[in-house]
Amino acid sequence: MKKKEKVSTIMTTHVHTIQHNAHLGEVINMFRKHKIRHLPVLNDKKVIGMISRTDINRLTFGALFENQDNADEAILEILSIPQVMSANLKSVSDEMSIREVATIFAIEEFHALPVIKDEKLVGIVTTTDIINYILKQY
Repeated sequence: MKKKEKVSTIMTTHVHTIQHNAHLGEVINMFRKHKIRHLPVLNDKKVIGMISRTDINRLTFGALFENQDNADEAILEILSIPQVMSANLKSVSDEMSIREVATIFAIEEFHALPVIKDEKLVGIVTTTDIINYILKQY
């Protein structure tokens, strides 16, 4: 295993994002359309949080992802993205090593982190990216 390999080699660079003032229904549509599980939340161009499919599943009991038309969408009308997203997340630099990022995942229990370079979002790295990297080593 390469101990100094940078996270930029495994991160996703085509990142779907959502603005903090969008509707929660738009988050669900993006998860479905792009088959993703995490969305960085932006205020203009600044990352202010992360919203995950798990966050939405907690609100809807997962019904919206099972194609059930009778899902109670009232909660999605009441709450906003900032009320549901994880706001106290860390970000990582594209220069950090994969090992450093894996350590953050292990200690902090995040499942996805925004990757920042020069104060701009340049990617997203997930625990799945780390696992796939490790699997390629064997």
